Amino acid sequence: MASEKILNQKKEEVTKLANEMKEAKLILLTDYRGINVENVTTLRADLRKCNAKYSVIKNNITKRALQEAGIEGLDEKLEGPTAVIMSNEDYLEPSKIIYNFSKDNDYYKIKAGVIDGKVMTAEEIVTLAKLPSKETLLSMLAGALLANISKFAVALDQVRIQKESGEGVQD
Repeated sequence: MASEKILNQKKEEVTKLANEMKEAKLILLTDYRGINVENVTTLRADLRKCNAKYSVIKNNITKRALQEAGIEGLDEKLEGPTAVIMSNEDYLEPSKIIYNFSKDNDYYKIKAGVIDGKVMTAEEIVTLAKLPSKETLLSMLAGALLANISKFAVALDQVRIQKESGEGVQD
């Protein structure tokens, strides 16, 4: 039987993780089989750039932390080796990083996740990860708006030219 000191340490670890999960915008559960130290080091560095954290935590501790955080429906995904990725700021960029990494590493798989408190399947997360970034979407919107404004300006200019030349003006 585990000593009381060890049990208290595990309870503290669960509580700390549960609090992190409550604040996280993104929690991803991934199967990390088949990747080497070099690859996981690169992945961790890429995730740090977007303020996401990559951790390998015992499934039992993760299950208890999810329960304490009030997140349900992921217990069956906590089988085998599981890495936990969390971000408090953004869910799209870390999802893209993990998705792209999984494309290059056959055995690395997204199991499931939580985005803004909503449990998501691996398929839903992959669909989100395939979306263009916020900056790309904003630039596409700006381009579309500018094109319409340009067309409107040309039309107004044509009306001005017609009025100045007297065409189409009837007395």
